[in-house]
Amino acid sequence: MATVDPSLVAHLPLFAGFGTEELNDILREARSVRFARNSPVFEEGQDAHSFFVLLHGHVRATKTTPAGEQVVVRYVAPGETFGVAMAIGLPRYPATATAVDDSVVLAWPSTTWPRLVAKFPALATNTLQTIGSRLQETHTRVVEMSTQQVERRVAHALLRLAKQSGRKVEHGIEIDFPISRQDIAQMTGTTLHTVSRILSGWESRGLIEGGRQRIVLREPHKLFVLAEATSGEDGSLERP
Repeated sequence: MATVDPSLVAHLPLFAGFGTEELNDILREARSVRFARNSPVFEEGQDAHSFFVLLHGHVRATKTTPAGEQVVVRYVAPGETFGVAMAIGLPRYPATATAVDDSVVLAWPSTTWPRLVAKFPALATNTLQTIGSRLQETHTRVVEMSTQQVERRVAHALLRLAKQSGRKVEHGIEIDFPISRQDIAQMTGTTLHTVSRILSGWESRGLIEGGRQRIVLREPHKLFVLAEATSGEDGSLERP
């Protein structure tokens, strides 16, 4: 098994505050695993056999409703921890994790978690901070879904993705992984038809530039204004 260079991960939130020797000890338990685009890292309901840190690529977390519909819970960006079911007392994964593009993860067996946090309590603290920030993000999305019209929800979703995984390009900020209109619909609790109509309208106004699973925010500030508009201020706002 190849040894991971501690300098490659020392800056990541999970490992904040650890020295080289401590990192070597933690990384000794990990293995590096590659996942091809669209392949599952784990499935909802599967025994939580491992926890992960994403080194390269992007991972989409989804849940399936009783009616069989998929909901996009969040996207995992490089450097983030995911699959930490053991840390929150869950024996099974609460969602499915799928590689959005070719991805590389560090994986630890879940059985190592109690031993690692006993020896390195800061691992638990760092993980709790990560889970807390995601819970706050979830609360924000619940409020958006409950109170906001659909155009504002879509604008918020694109701005969040650009903040998390955006890269500057000639014409604006590109969301740096493949994302479809169906993905955005599943993130915002609306239909593919509605999302397609909104994004097409924004393209015609020069706010975004679209392509096959590609979105560039050409006018992020104008999208921010749309996202923060109060009901009734913009005649184009609509309910799903």
